[in-house]
Amino acid sequence: MSESLIMESIRQLATPFGTKESMDKLIKHAEKAQYVLLGEASHGTSEFYSVRAELSKRLIAEHGFRFIAVEGDWPSCYTLNRYIKGYPDAAADARAALNDFNRWPTWMWANKEIQELAEWLRDFNKDKPDKEKVGFYGIDVYSLWESMDEILKYLATQDQADLEAARKAFECFEPFSRDEQSYGISASLYGEGCEDEVITLLGRLQDKWKEAHPDDQENALSAELNAMAVKGAESYYRTMIRHDSDSWNIRDRHMVSALEKLMDFHGEHARVLVWEHNTHIGDARATDMASEGMVNVGQLLREQHGSQVYAIGFGTYEGTVIAGKSWGATMEEMKVPPAIKNSWEELLHRNGAQDQLLLMDAGNHALDEMMVGHRAIGVVYHPERERGNYVPTVISKRYDAFIYLNHTKALSPLTLELSGGVERGSR
Repeated sequence: MSESLIMESIRQLATPFGTKESMDKLIKHAEKAQYVLLGEASHGTSEFYSVRAELSKRLIAEHGFRFIAVEGDWPSCYTLNRYIKGYPDAAADARAALNDFNRWPTWMWANKEIQELAEWLRDFNKDKPDKEKVGFYGIDVYSLWESMDEILKYLATQDQADLEAARKAFECFEPFSRDEQSYGISASLYGEGCEDEVITLLGRLQDKWKEAHPDDQENALSAELNAMAVKGAESYYRTMIRHDSDSWNIRDRHMVSALEKLMDFHGEHARVLVWEHNTHIGDARATDMASEGMVNVGQLLREQHGSQVYAIGFGTYEGTVIAGKSWGATMEEMKVPPAIKNSWEELLHRNGAQDQLLLMDAGNHALDEMMVGHRAIGVVYHPERERGNYVPTVISKRYDAFIYLNHTKALSPLTLELSGGVERGSR
């Protein structure tokens, strides 16, 4: 690595970030895309959430973006979506709606930063017809049991044949007592899985929202997305026992499929804001993930939609973060140490101890050859093992823009209530 060449390239590309002028410049680059991907370098940093929220508000209010899709479970996010849209029998306020995020790591979405955004979205939607209201949806795969519950609840009000079909499909899962690991071991090692049952059920629910009454269309869509989540979760837990790239790829391919279903629901001219970790929204082909046979949301969307995708990555030099020391452990506010020497974060800090914006379309091709470490903090974090938290990255190919925040602080969880779960695949 030529430090002098990288530093010269950074000096040419980097501009101060945080002013209205810098936000205007970034918005101007992102506003024409159909898919704007907003990353984060951790799941517990306040500024990653607040900056994404400000960008999202402007793209929604000024440029007509229709919904936000996040790295979260469909059922709990749909509860928040119902509140944001002011549906009958929705939660009384955003905090009450966020109570549905009751599985570890609760802080990812049940935090004050999301509470503020939810109230803004509710206010933005209040005078609009249902078809013009901005939505908030979760596109991840982990809600196996919760999605089954929601499907049965919805079908109890619909066609009895579909309800009986769902009950029959879910009987296959009953021996596993709502334990994902138990199901994964049985399905992977002993061939006792439920794949055929959930595929059949999904076929029954697919696109039924297109025939539903307008007042029930989104609930019918929710039933299908829950069925997709059951199918994705079944496949994910069946493969994760092997500890290879297959489970990661199943998860990200599922998120893209869920996203495309939402785009279909919102119409051919719909535009979406996607909130996920950098490891999902930054093109995997520009990292060492490619050599491990891994794909991700950013890569798949770029392959399908090209220039209609605009990916914005995030990073920080130092600060604090919310995370756990093991899966299901009590969440803690941890120190994020200064970035290691010659990482992207340290190089940007060396360029100036201030927030910075890099726009990658400025014609500087030197960075296209530079594979440099880029910090990624998951929900499980050990600051003392810092060197293992860096993903080798060609930053100019991984993102269309990069927001560097020199010093950041932990986000503000709404609750300390935690429950355990199966370890997720986030890096």
